[in-house]
Amino acid sequence: MKKVPFVTKEQVEKLAETYPTPFHIYDEKGIRNTVRSINKAFAWNKGFKEYFAVKATPLPGILKIMKEEGCGTDCSSYPELLLSDVCGFKGHDIMFSSNDTPVKDMQEAYKLGAIINLDDFTMIDFLEQVAAIPETICCRFNPGGVFALGNDIMDNPGDSKYGMTRDQLREAFKILKAKGVKHFGIHAFLASNTVTNGYYPELARQLFQLAVDMKKETGVAVDFINLSGGVGIPYRPEQTPNDIAAIGEGVRKVYEEVLTPAGMGNVALFTEMGRFVTGPYGGLVTKVLHFKHIYKEYVGVDACAANLMRPAMYGAYHHITVLGKENEPCDHTYDVTGGLCENNDKFAIDRKLPKIDKGDYLFIHDTGAHGSAMGYNYNAKLWCAELLLKEDGSVELLRRAETEKDYFATLDFTGLFKDL
Repeated sequence: MKKVPFVTKEQVEKLAETYPTPFHIYDEKGIRNTVRSINKAFAWNKGFKEYFAVKATPLPGILKIMKEEGCGTDCSSYPELLLSDVCGFKGHDIMFSSNDTPVKDMQEAYKLGAIINLDDFTMIDFLEQVAAIPETICCRFNPGGVFALGNDIMDNPGDSKYGMTRDQLREAFKILKAKGVKHFGIHAFLASNTVTNGYYPELARQLFQLAVDMKKETGVAVDFINLSGGVGIPYRPEQTPNDIAAIGEGVRKVYEEVLTPAGMGNVALFTEMGRFVTGPYGGLVTKVLHFKHIYKEYVGVDACAANLMRPAMYGAYHHITVLGKENEPCDHTYDVTGGLCENNDKFAIDRKLPKIDKGDYLFIHDTGAHGSAMGYNYNAKLWCAELLLKEDGSVELLRRAETEKDYFATLDFTGLFKDL
């Protein structure tokens, strides 16, 4: 599948007059259409709700789109809870899935009436000590071992720090029921960024069967099952995108095979597809500054790993388009680098690209989720601006670029930076 930027060279040149590069830009139309496709794919389930993972793209402008499209939010920290609250998400429109949870975070989740998803068996006592046990609660499950589709190992839950064992889940349900919980949920995340239509149906089968077993063993009939995230995107052009309609239909068939015959045909389904919703609809735009000709050919740009750390952290692939040269042959080999004092600050290694010239703009694809959100300030590099390409073609500023004054704000008590 050819990757085509949703902005042109001419648009970027115009934008750069107001918003100097680098900047992240998001495509409102693509995001809305994807949320609608998810809701349509699971419309057969009466209680279905997509809880957008705030950590993927923690911007009020993005969260407001989610609210308008009928989504909830999935939060894992106090600030994410605050962000959801100020954007209008209330009560059970917020799912709080955290681990190693601070007191303040848990108390805020309880105060907001969020659905609290307990990561660990010990969190029952913790929640009761710092707040109270609510009438609705969710428990996170970890089956251990490996998660496989056929002969293909997708991930290794047994090495994951998240969730309860099956025995712990059963005991948790018994204890919580005795403490007055009336509405139960099950949550699990067993594989990350899967590009296969088979992941969700297989995950659903395991969780649906678990729900049936828990009803037999504890008397607890779950009200909802949260399939979490894990539905990925094709970062590489040769990958085939997930078909959300096929995924929804696959889950429906399993639902009717497992839950309906057990008298559990009223269980609501939730998802948390942060990456799938915004990932393909974000791009990092950066300008070429320098070239270096030593043992390899290096292209130096004004963005760095502080703006997009996935390639440096994971060796992750992000496709790159040289704007204005989309149809030129990729007959040059480059390492595309940023300016951090770290050798892993590379957006691409030995990448085939068209001939690049100083001043060219590069569009780094698929940064809409876990892109800017994973940014940091190493080398005192500043966070870049984030923009939204609106459906009408206009552009909205979602987050301004960080300034030196912002960077030194936590040192303002020293008096050394008062003149900035």
